[in-house]
Amino acid sequence: MRATPRHLFVPRWWETTPDGIALRDGPSDPGEWMRAAYSDTTLVTRLDALHADHAKPDDRPEWWPSSSSTLPSLVVQMFRHARPADGTDVLDVGTGSGYSSALLCRRFGERHVTSVDVDPYLIEAARERLAEAGHRPTVAAVDATGELPGTYDRIVSMVSVPRIPASWLTALRPGGRLVTTMTGTSLIIGADKTPDGGAVGRVERDWAGFMGIRHGAAYPPRLMARLPHARDQDGEEVSTGRYPVLDVAEAWEVKTQLALAVPGIETHFEERGEWRTAWLLHADGSWARAEGRWTDPPTVHQGGLRRLWGELERIRHKLNMEGSLGLYGYRVRIEPDGVCRLERGEWTATIA
Repeated sequence: MRATPRHLFVPRWWETTPDGIALRDGPSDPGEWMRAAYSDTTLVTRLDALHADHAKPDDRPEWWPSSSSTLPSLVVQMFRHARPADGTDVLDVGTGSGYSSALLCRRFGERHVTSVDVDPYLIEAARERLAEAGHRPTVAAVDATGELPGTYDRIVSMVSVPRIPASWLTALRPGGRLVTTMTGTSLIIGADKTPDGGAVGRVERDWAGFMGIRHGAAYPPRLMARLPHARDQDGEEVSTGRYPVLDVAEAWEVKTQLALAVPGIETHFEERGEWRTAWLLHADGSWARAEGRWTDPPTVHQGGLRRLWGELERIRHKLNMEGSLGLYGYRVRIEPDGVCRLERGEWTATIA
């Protein structure tokens, strides 16, 4: 890490400030550039479809990160979960700024490193910046959920996936190992390939949150835009919640258990003074909105096929009763088609 010039990979980035979103330009403020680049923090380089490299100072995109230079300690931790060794060929999924690939090149040599990203510009910029740092690994613009450009001993994903792509298992060599996070959760899954073409492992006793994998230039519209009535209309059912309003995205264990119980669920949260509002939304049309002051029981509006707030309150009740949701250390079995099964005792969950 000391030998890798991170600032080369993030000449411009986005930050949130009390006044809103701000574009930072490193060369115009070298002191701030060095402070940001060599702090253990994530630097967001792309908001929705607008990369910081292409932005103008007065651009104010929505804060919807779609690429970044991940905080260095987490990058290293993900590689440690993969347990690479000298001579190991590693696939880095989610090139982003190129910084994670640079670390791999420095440690294992560029001929052992391949990096892929769906975004052609990210690949082009990373290739140039890697070369400036003295590295020339294989980098390719491909959708990592499809066919991969080789076979590997290790696959490490710096983006989250809704399920394990079958192509990863095909590209993983016998005895190889994959490490990834699952979309909507804080789970890090590490699994070793088995002779049948699947993999076995466990949920690491660690946690992380990565951006979801993209298949094109931008993410599809979020459910809040597709279900506008959820913002302020009365629900088909109106009740009083048992627990105060929670920002689910920041409660990682709760968020993870909710994503396992209701795959594909999205959350949204807003705070204005003492008032807090949280939304739960699903592509099947189900939605819930809870509004309340700090610790007061909220008013809950719900509509659609399922009562999503009820799912959340069951999870929060379990957490209050048991003190933990006990997600880490669970056994994992990944089938050759990518279906992932988690189990611990009598509890099981399937990510498919």
